[in-house]
Amino acid sequence: MSSRSIAWFWAGAAVVAALLLYVFSDILFPFLVGLVVAYILNPAVDRLALHGLPRWLGTLAVGAVVLLLALAAMLVVVPPLVEQTVDLVARLPEIAEALRTRLLIAGDALRDRLGPEDTAKLEEFLTQQLGTVAKWAASLVGGVVGSGFAIFNALSLIFITPIVGFYLLRDWHYILASLDLNVPDRHRENVHRVAIEVDRRLAGFLRGQGLVCITLGTFYAVGLTLAGLDFGLAIGAFSGLVSFIPFVGSISGLVLSTSVALFQFEGWTPIVVVVAVFLVGQAIEGNFLTPWLVGDRVGLHPVWVIFALLAGGAVFGFVGLLLAVPAAAVVGVLVRFALERYRDSTLFRARPEA
Repeated sequence: MSSRSIAWFWAGAAVVAALLLYVFSDILFPFLVGLVVAYILNPAVDRLALHGLPRWLGTLAVGAVVLLLALAAMLVVVPPLVEQTVDLVARLPEIAEALRTRLLIAGDALRDRLGPEDTAKLEEFLTQQLGTVAKWAASLVGGVVGSGFAIFNALSLIFITPIVGFYLLRDWHYILASLDLNVPDRHRENVHRVAIEVDRRLAGFLRGQGLVCITLGTFYAVGLTLAGLDFGLAIGAFSGLVSFIPFVGSISGLVLSTSVALFQFEGWTPIVVVVAVFLVGQAIEGNFLTPWLVGDRVGLHPVWVIFALLAGGAVFGFVGLLLAVPAAAVVGVLVRFALERYRDSTLFRARPEA
């Protein structure tokens, strides 16, 4: 088979894989979560296997610990989190109206300069925009929470994901060995080198960035709750959850918490405290958490991460959001490998004819 035929074969395989992902995107959620869980927990099972514990027993032991921690979180954290989230969504229009009023009061000093006509236009603009944003957010979150898709995902996480994760984790090395058998001998060294680099970057993102999100979410939730902010737990958890998108988690959390603070508090001191929580959180993330837990292992530019998330969400929906950054990391490794081979080729080194 010629090089062109091989290239067409892999291009066709990539197209078929993308089509299958698009067709089955609605049911892939529990399987993707199970795959991610197995990937993250595999080093722990490997360590137990090195001490002579059978892999199936190590899988059961690690899985039992994770299930107990998840059950404890569901009993302690999830009920108040869900309650605050539902309450926050229901009160978004009221918060938006109160924020509009405070902004208009704060802009009284501009009324004399703007004049009555421009002031009326400003009031109309603020009313329309804030009302639109509040209604959009309420309908979006409310629709996701109340939809059959969300119910299916919740049930699948409870019943399907543990089963998928257990079997993938138990048979992890068998699966990798089966895949390795289908790699041609002449390409095996290069494939192994690329696979090791992909694994390094995926592990850096999933484990490192996951710890960053959990730490930030905990910090924001505790800080906002101690500051006396209503819905502090929900806003903090949301801000930490979306912190894997550069700047989006901190900015969205800051805007949402400041809006709630303007609605809740009369004086400026509590509002300043709420803003300070996010400023301190950003300082901790930028100077300590990300350098220690992630470092340069992921190797993805923030712009590339944002593009990957937008593209994945637009094409494949929620499943695309889950796959976006890992897929971007894989594509980055493949592009770097292709450029390395190109620089070593005669095409790059060839001199132009005189």
